Amino acid sequence: MSKGDALKIIQEKAGVTADGAFGPNTARAMAKLYDLPPMRAAHLFGQAAHESGNFLISEENLNYRASTMCRVWPSRFKTEADAEPYAMNPEKLANKVYGGRMGNGDEESGDGWRFRGRGFIQLTGYNNYKAFAEHIGRDSLVDDPTPVGDELAMDSAIFFFEKNGLFDIADKGVDEETIKVITKRVNGGYHGLDDRIEKTQKIYAWLS
Repeated sequence: MSKGDALKIIQEKAGVTADGAFGPNTARAMAKLYDLPPMRAAHLFGQAAHESGNFLISEENLNYRASTMCRVWPSRFKTEADAEPYAMNPEKLANKVYGGRMGNGDEESGDGWRFRGRGFIQLTGYNNYKAFAEHIGRDSLVDDPTPVGDELAMDSAIFFFEKNGLFDIADKGVDEETIKVITKRVNGGYHGLDDRIEKTQKIYAWLS
């Protein structure tokens, strides 16, 4: 799948030009498609836009060098020599770092790669995929999770917001403090906070 394809699929469903570019018309059409009031849509789209590089990335990139792996997963890779067999090999790396976690089978099961991060706010691990599949009534996603990275990229982000009570927080407003609270729930910290604030408030202006 090429960059922006997931957004094009959603744009087509929403009845706007499927050009893979996110702007005011797409924001309004998506808010209508998913039946989201302006504040909820602004927070969801703002966070999702940041997480996905403006909706261009809907699948986790695991193409890492050994030095990067040591920094990202220090408990898994103590030295670059440990990491080297997994360098620039996304499937092997996913099975290593996600194997035996989040409901996945062991490294040899292939579940780490099968249930790697997908969606605009990435869904990762068998347990999360299963919960999402049950939530939308599509059990087949456990057997073939690829739609989470394309046609369901936004649906999975909505599921994340619902599961974590973020829409209730979003209803409080689009001030910086509210965006900060939601950012902590999405990111685990405040990485990219300024960009998230800018995106959320800009989108809210488009929708208001």
